[in-house]
Amino acid sequence: MTNKQIIEYLLLACTWIGMSFIFIGFYKPWVVLWWEHTQHRKKVLQYYGVATILFYILYWFVKNSQL
Repeated sequence: MTNKQIIEYLLLACTWIGMSFIFIGFYKPWVVLWWEHTQHRKKVLQYYGVATILFYILYWFVKNSQL
């Protein structure tokens, strides 16, 4: 397994973890936003949605790079 494959798997795992946190947060926002004073579904989407999209974009760039 090369370093590129390891990075791809880690980025894809972070993407799936982010997606699962989004689904959990839509059901019970206080589970994934326990440190916030107010837990809203909008905040779940702001925190974990942005992170999930960024991880997926990074995964896509690494997967399609010619390293």
